[in-house]
Amino acid sequence: MSREDLEGEEFQDTYTEALEQIIEAKREHREPPAMPEPEGESGQIVDLMAALTQSVQKARANRGEDADVHDMPTKKKAATKQPAKKTAAKKTPGRKPRKSA
Repeated sequence: MSREDLEGEEFQDTYTEALEQIIEAKREHREPPAMPEPEGESGQIVDLMAALTQSVQKARANRGEDADVHDMPTKKKAATKQPAKKTAAKKTPGRKPRKSA
C-alpha cells in the first residue's frame, strides 16, 4: 500500500474502497452499499461425500478392482500391569514414658 508505482486495474485495492464506503454509510446513518457478486464463481454447492464416493468408485474401476471394503481388524489390548503392592511401613521404636514418683 505504500508503493506509488503500482498503478492500473490489476493493482486496484477494492477491499479498502469497499470498507471506506461502509464506514461513510455508517457515519451518515444509512444502509451500507450492496456487495457486488464475485465474478467467476458459479455458486454451486458441492456434496463432498458424494464427490469422494464417486472418485473412489472411478479409481477402483480404472484399476479393475471389484473387491468390497471391510473393516480393519482391531488390535488386541495388551494385558494391563497390576500396580506393585505397598509394603507396610516399619514402626520405629520410640521412647517409653517416664514414671513419675
